[in-house]
Amino acid sequence: MHSGLIIVDKPPGLTSHDVVARLRRLTGTRKVGHAGTLDPMATGVLVIGINKATRLLTYIVGTAKTYRATIRLGASTLTDDAEGGITGSTTTAQVTDAAIIAGIAALTGEIRQVPSSVSAIKVKGERAYARVRAGEEVVLAARPVTVHSFELNATRRLTGENPAGEGSEVIDLDVTVECSSGTYIRALARDLGAGLGVGGHLTALRRTRVGPYELGQAKTLEQLEQEADGDGSVQILDIADAARALMPVRELTDTEASELSFGRRIARSTDGSHSVERPAAAFRPDGELVALLADAESHAQPVLVFTPDLGA
Repeated sequence: MHSGLIIVDKPPGLTSHDVVARLRRLTGTRKVGHAGTLDPMATGVLVIGINKATRLLTYIVGTAKTYRATIRLGASTLTDDAEGGITGSTTTAQVTDAAIIAGIAALTGEIRQVPSSVSAIKVKGERAYARVRAGEEVVLAARPVTVHSFELNATRRLTGENPAGEGSEVIDLDVTVECSSGTYIRALARDLGAGLGVGGHLTALRRTRVGPYELGQAKTLEQLEQEADGDGSVQILDIADAARALMPVRELTDTEASELSFGRRIARSTDGSHSVERPAAAFRPDGELVALLADAESHAQPVLVFTPDLGA
């Protein structure tokens, strides 16, 4: 198994770690990781790194993501999604379409968001969700995130489904959200409902894009298992192709590639724009990925050096 990425269409009911475990068995290597957790309820794009491509995952985690989601207005839950018990409910009969649009607009752009208390964020060395499950009240600090777009695709007004009482009304909103890394869609659902005074939570979530990797590239676990059963191998996105899609590209001469293979500096790029946080993917003339490069004052230095892939 060579190095590269597998774009998985994660099914509901599995954790991201479950998917990693399945891929370890299918690929026959322990060097497997993922770029950004999806909750068990969520489906869609989960980027899996194999062998040396696990070193790219740090750069993939920080990319923008796109989601399709359904938000239910009229009820709040312990987890801000449908998996948690209802903590409060209110009829939404008084909520107008104009108010919904205004509420969405208020949550678009650069905002400060309090993550869900059952997120995977660590509090004093322990995951927040573990503390909540143990009965502890957890309130996380607000953090800056960017909601690039928050589009309302459909509105459905339903009656008789709200625990507030017979004949009460809830509103289901189908939305598409493009956001920065670290944004919690269920927190958007919670905050939209809170702003409208009726509560809200997430009932469905599907991630359709992580950085340059889209749902159209993804395969289900069943499809990957069929590939492995067919010829004993799983098709992957080669590490060179994955890096070209993800990062700025620098084409090297043979001499530069040789220098970098020994960890030496070379001349910096013409615009000097490559940083440790956003390095350039440097390629030999034959297309092989050699290193990730960051520019300094007068030179470029390797952030990571990739040795030739001989099957691991």
